[in-house]
Amino acid sequence: MPLIKVQTSLPPSSQGDVEALLLNLSRKLAAHLGKPESYVMTAFEAGIPMTFGGSIDPACYVEIKSVGTMGDRTRTMSEDFCNEIHQNLGVAKNRIYIEFADAKGSMWGWNGSTFG
Repeated sequence: MPLIKVQTSLPPSSQGDVEALLLNLSRKLAAHLGKPESYVMTAFEAGIPMTFGGSIDPACYVEIKSVGTMGDRTRTMSEDFCNEIHQNLGVAKNRIYIEFADAKGSMWGWNGSTFG
């Protein structure tokens, strides 16, 4: 049920680099939320036209969604995921926005049902 989706203005990098980043993000999101990694989904989209602060310099938009509440974990997750993206993609941390969204179980479908 947790999802982390990264969109970046950078051109696509190698498949191996993207897969390594996604696997790291998956492991970290499961740990931050205390949920099984078997439910974590990751996604990566490169080459998305975007601006940030009136500039077309490299930027990222990240969505993190989960059933339940993330509560006070968001500050720690923001630091961790900004560092991970900066180290792997080279995007400056001050050019990364992260949107955290808690979802009701009834609004998240899986395996022909919902989580609530």
